[in-house]
Amino acid sequence: MRKTLIYVVLLALVGAAVYYFVFAEKSTFGAGEADFAVKDSADVHKIFLADKKGQTVTLERDKKGGWTVNKEYKALSTPVISLLSTLIRQTATTPVPEAGHNHVIKMLAGNSVKVEIYNRRDKKMRVFYVGGEAHDNAGTYMLMEGADKPYIVQIPGFTGYIAPRYSAVLADWRDRTVFNIPAEQLKTASVQYADSNETLNSFTFRQDDKGKMTIDAEPALIAGKKLNERRTQVFSTFFEKVYCEGFINGTMKLDSIIASVPKRCVIEVESKAGEKQKVDVYWMPVNRRSKNLLTPNPDVDDAYDADRFYAIGNNAKDTMIIQRGTFEKIFRKAYEFYEADKAREPLRMEVPKGSGDVIKMGSGK
Repeated sequence: MRKTLIYVVLLALVGAAVYYFVFAEKSTFGAGEADFAVKDSADVHKIFLADKKGQTVTLERDKKGGWTVNKEYKALSTPVISLLSTLIRQTATTPVPEAGHNHVIKMLAGNSVKVEIYNRRDKKMRVFYVGGEAHDNAGTYMLMEGADKPYIVQIPGFTGYIAPRYSAVLADWRDRTVFNIPAEQLKTASVQYADSNETLNSFTFRQDDKGKMTIDAEPALIAGKKLNERRTQVFSTFFEKVYCEGFINGTMKLDSIIASVPKRCVIEVESKAGEKQKVDVYWMPVNRRSKNLLTPNPDVDDAYDADRFYAIGNNAKDTMIIQRGTFEKIFRKAYEFYEADKAREPLRMEVPKGSGDVIKMGSGK
């Protein structure tokens, strides 16, 4: 009986040792310094990102359930959703091996993004640093603030590294909407061409509170002509969900480049709610991205890009790149609104489904 008791005690001691050296170590690994994930993204109210270049981004939920960037701009929904999903799913797979520990620490100190996560009570939930790609694209190096060990972090089922989702570059997070006014809410839309050869093509669309639409144009150009109401109605739909390609604020020598090219036109839009947007559109010099560098476009001077323009908007605070394919439908000519639709004329531009061929393409010059 006594020997049995001794065996039981020894077995308990061995079990305790196994638990300490195996299971307890795993428990330490899973908590504190390796707990990079948040349980509920709905509790995340603010995310602060800062890189070693001094760039910072603060994402915050607004009262309408969306997100803002740096308290000034509307956030682009896709990267925000991606980041919230990452915060829930990211998992530490293993500590960085001792052989690479010092190298990774040095790398994180010189090139990483600091991430601060806050809840709805403005209390910090997590603070950690996001580094570069782990060996063989096996994950991303991360270090919890105050921890001794960096970890390799992955998203289960995803091959690759997740550092790009933690960008501290403002342009990566800003919503790229230029205009977003439904047809029934559009009050005025003016397109004024800058070239002296095109000024007669300038016009202003107007819609009153009862939905009646008119086009103001050079009287001599439209004298005795009837307004094409169908074209006018379709034009009113062209200011909903209009986006730029991206923002290029801060680009070196950008001011001098834009000053060296002609202005294409000025677009001014106002909604019935009083929201206004003015966009100055400039030609973009031909460059190595320009398709017409190899295949000239007969409608565009060879000195300029045939597919993209510079645009200055948001009270002249932002310089954007806009695409011809998106804005060409807005670059109408006054006389087009006073032409009759031609029977069986081929469709030359993208218009809302069911509207038919109501406005043909202009020359683009």
